Amino acid sequence: MTINKSLASSSLAEVIDRILDKGIVIDAFVRIALVGIELIAVEARVVVASVETYLRYAEAVGLTTDPTAVTAVA
Repeated sequence: MTINKSLASSSLAEVIDRILDKGIVIDAFVRIALVGIELIAVEARVVVASVETYLRYAEAVGLTTDPTAVTAVA
């Protein structure tokens, strides 16, 4: 029985291509309070993706609006 080892390595370009294709979302919320008084609150959402991937995500979660669906009020 032989065990074959794969020595395939990823180049930086392949890693970046995969990140842009799939996307990464980092969501963080930090709150600092002292004796029940909130001193600092920081909320951050970092999205790293290609424009195409982000637009697919935004459409899926309802962040985009369809310009044809907007009705003008006269």
